[in-house]
Amino acid sequence: MTTPPPRGDGNDKAQNSIGQLLADTSRDLSTLLRQEVRLAKAELRQEARTAGSAAGIIVAAAIGALLTLLFLSNALWWGLSNVMDQGWAALLVAVLWAVVSGLLASRARRQLKTLRALPQTKQTAQEIPDALRGR
Repeated sequence: MTTPPPRGDGNDKAQNSIGQLLADTSRDLSTLLRQEVRLAKAELRQEARTAGSAAGIIVAAAIGALLTLLFLSNALWWGLSNVMDQGWAALLVAVLWAVVSGLLASRARRQLKTLRALPQTKQTAQEIPDALRGR
């Protein structure tokens, strides 16, 4: 004689009560949201590394520009003042270093533009409503 399969063992969803189905759904949704938070944290860490790298380049560029401005501009100013008025020589040197600083700032700005705000988290968060609807 065969015995009927036990009821409520969790293997047959049709046999589960509505309360059990709601508990399962709640648990699954909670797990999904925890995973989304973990993904967001991981993406933020990566973006922070990129931002830190760009900030380091900006600081290095600023220090380099300052030292260059301090030492070379003095030498260039005095060298140019041998062939022109000191005022014009100083203005020419200032314009030169403004161009150099602008190029460095442009490079840092381009690197900062490569930062993307949590692309995987956005994608999977947009998929949650469809998953809840059974799609």
